[in-house]
Amino acid sequence: MSYFDSRFQFDPRREVLWKALCDFHFSALVPPGGHVLELGAGYCHFINNVRAGRKTAIDISPVAAAHAAEGVTVRTGSVTDLDFLPDASVDLAFASNLFEHLAQSDFALCLAGLRRKLKPGGQLVILQPNYRRAYREYFDDYTHISVYSDVSLSDFLRANGYVVLECRPGFLPFSVVSRLPVHRQLIRLYLWSPWKPFAKQMLLRAAPAAR
Repeated sequence: MSYFDSRFQFDPRREVLWKALCDFHFSALVPPGGHVLELGAGYCHFINNVRAGRKTAIDISPVAAAHAAEGVTVRTGSVTDLDFLPDASVDLAFASNLFEHLAQSDFALCLAGLRRKLKPGGQLVILQPNYRRAYREYFDDYTHISVYSDVSLSDFLRANGYVVLECRPGFLPFSVVSRLPVHRQLIRLYLWSPWKPFAKQMLLRAAPAAR
């Protein structure tokens, strides 16, 4: 039984969540006609719903290719190898709940490769559990092998040649399986509210530092 059959089964509520997140937040980060790359795309909820001129997804599992919408180019492989992309071709790279599954050495390789693929002014957006807030649930997922808080993740990005543009220690609840109902307008209100109950996932935006 694979990870996608056990811990990370398909849940239609994620489609509602990601469509709302893209409509009310993430699509605004993409320049008109821009190229978006999703790292560790999984069921492709983000890349299918974000508004962009060009969409690319990469995941080590063939699940991504099976769930990608029309117009999404999918690469099955490791995020440590982005050589299939032209240099300076990506406006926005996005990773949700990915880097806690990777060894730090692989995370560093991904960041190094991504520096070459991002356009001038391009950004990396990371959404993942904040250990400082989610320490009780963090290792319920048996594939979590690296631990990051908003502080340590910010420092790791800086140590690997990035400038942190934004850091929100609490952005979303830990899981779609939570006390909060998954409803489009409630998600919109949650994003816009300064008070975010159960917000155990952090959001960081970063860009390659000037060389």
